[in-house]
Amino acid sequence: MSYDGVGLRAVLRSAPFLTAGALVVPLLAGCGSDEKPSKPLAGQDIAAVTRDKVASGGTLKWAVDAVPETLNTFQADADAGTTRVAQAVLPSMFRLDANGTPVANPAYLESAKVIATEPRQVVLYKLNQQAVWSDGREIGAADFVAQWRALSGRDSAYWTARNAGYDRIEKIERGANDLQVRVTFSRPYADWRSLFSPLYPKSVMGTPDAFNDGARRKLQISAGPFKVEKVDTAKKDVVLTRNPRWWGSPAKLDQIVLHAVTRDQRVSALADGTVDLADIDVSDAGRIGLAGSRQGMGSPLRGGGKTSARKLRSWALAHGLGADEVKGDRKKLGKAISRYLKEQQELQAVEVRRSLEPAYTQLALNGSQGPLADERVRRAVARSLDREELAKAVLTPLGLPAVPVGSHLALSGQAAYADGSGALGDQDTGQAEALLADAGWVAGGPVKEERKGEKAAGSQNRKGDKGDKGEKKSDGGDDGAYIVGEDDKGRYHDSASASSEERPEKGEKDEKGEKHRGQGGAPGAYAPQGTAAPAGVVSRPLAKDGKALTLRFVLPSGPGSDTLNTVAERIAAMLQKVGIGTVITKVSDESYFKDHIAAGDYDLALYSWPSSAFPATDARPIYAKPVPAADGSVNVEQNFTRVGTDQVDQLFDQAAATLDEDEERSLIRKADSRIWAAAASLPLYQRPQLVGVRKTLVNAGAFGFQTPVYEDMGFLRKGAKVPAPAPEAK
Repeated sequence: MSYDGVGLRAVLRSAPFLTAGALVVPLLAGCGSDEKPSKPLAGQDIAAVTRDKVASGGTLKWAVDAVPETLNTFQADADAGTTRVAQAVLPSMFRLDANGTPVANPAYLESAKVIATEPRQVVLYKLNQQAVWSDGREIGAADFVAQWRALSGRDSAYWTARNAGYDRIEKIERGANDLQVRVTFSRPYADWRSLFSPLYPKSVMGTPDAFNDGARRKLQISAGPFKVEKVDTAKKDVVLTRNPRWWGSPAKLDQIVLHAVTRDQRVSALADGTVDLADIDVSDAGRIGLAGSRQGMGSPLRGGGKTSARKLRSWALAHGLGADEVKGDRKKLGKAISRYLKEQQELQAVEVRRSLEPAYTQLALNGSQGPLADERVRRAVARSLDREELAKAVLTPLGLPAVPVGSHLALSGQAAYADGSGALGDQDTGQAEALLADAGWVAGGPVKEERKGEKAAGSQNRKGDKGDKGEKKSDGGDDGAYIVGEDDKGRYHDSASASSEERPEKGEKDEKGEKHRGQGGAPGAYAPQGTAAPAGVVSRPLAKDGKALTLRFVLPSGPGSDTLNTVAERIAAMLQKVGIGTVITKVSDESYFKDHIAAGDYDLALYSWPSSAFPATDARPIYAKPVPAADGSVNVEQNFTRVGTDQVDQLFDQAAATLDEDEERSLIRKADSRIWAAAASLPLYQRPQLVGVRKTLVNAGAFGFQTPVYEDMGFLRKGAKVPAPAPEAK
């Protein structure tokens, strides 16, 4: 599982893009003639300069999660690293602009347009006459044909992840000359611009063996500003070097090295120069910001006498040192603090560039069984949430626009975007309570006592659940699960987040001189797994048929999950106000998707989906109605909430089949409003994009919607300066 932003099509071809989560929608028709298009909430932050200010030469070391398992983006295990390689070394007929809109790529295309619709849709590609593969051969119809045949789905020998769009092609022919390619479709296809991006040479696509194995660890032929020099699994590197046959503006950099670095090691890698560019989490961004402002640089190790171990631990905790380092003896702790301070000095050469990813965080509600199988309960959950508050909690501290996402299928700035949350309505406690009452959940109703061997509410046996004996112990907290509550001062606490070093003993005064009442004391105090949350606002929990309304909220526990924890705690507190209890269960990153999201072993979960420029194609499997398979199982495709309708499926099919762009947008918006109405997927906020970057690196950083321009990346020429950003128009 990754908390990274990745290439949209690559993610949607494989597993879902997991990380944070969301809420509401309206019944919108088409875009009116006087409707103003939306704008991106945040632009690129890449220290943009003209090419003359970029020095020639140098190596850019770029952190990725792992060395890609494959360099073929059309295989199921393609990842973010695969996408980065493809963008730098292969042709793409279209790339995304600053609004997330596909535009023709002039390096490869003179033009591409629909030249006929009857009796068949025909698209004519006119290729750039300079466009050649690195072996000298012209890019042409033979490459288009080989890719179509490989991805059409007609030959099962090709191990493809998806065939969308290619399965609608009837034939591909040479046009009036070698630079023209005519693509004829058997059925109309609105998202034809999504095809042949990237385009692989016929040597990769021409045979099943070449497709399945030939491009997994090497690409001998390329056609971009860079080429693949080598994949070094021992050093965890993919090395890209300048392509001498590139016809466009020559790459400024000699090399781009994609280097695998785990999330928890990225600040150290930026400090020691192992990498120059890395996606980072909120805590790392804060640390880099402190280094830049020179705050918090004072050492607790200075002074005549020895600093006590307790004070050193307190300092270490306040500065975010790891739990293992904090728990060590005084000598080990002193070394960790010295290393931290050295890194802070080195991090003064690094800055954080920030934007918003083309992805949103959502709250997923598993509607396959349990209380959330009732649409009224799902709607009540939605009406209980203040999405604006959740967006502010995540984005405001980062200086980013805190605007709730209003669509499942597009983001602000994209042509299809419109706020559809009116299909559910805004936060309204009264309406939420009325929906719950209508569904039969009664405040203060009788709750049957659990018998020995019975599972706690919210932990029902589901597919993939091994039961009590087979359950693996979670590494997410003391017991793997905890209840979120609110104390008598309105502060949120949880039963697993504080270490023993932070917990005052019973009766001991805290830093403010207030006595701590110990376990079993104040509301929100630490409690063992399965203990009911202190009511706070709600004095009587909701119950039905002898069972309390308690939902199991599953979260990942690995690096980068702090933001999710904050969001989950706030959601739990909001639900508590209407009588819905939550048990937060933390699981390892490795099992989060496979054993819980994909297996349906959760009630509530937070993860992210990328926004696509082609929602009619890419979003359909995410919201498709689950259907019974021949073996008796249910095929959910990528719809992990397991809630769908025939009407939504029909709207997607209609949108994919129209060549009228206004009609397509109208159909996409109607589909979105009905997805909102089903209340199984609740978009919350656009994900922050935080990138640690060496200050001298330009034309790189937080790219937002836009496809990176790899040939323009490099290091600032001596004496040149990055211009100050222009003020945004209001």
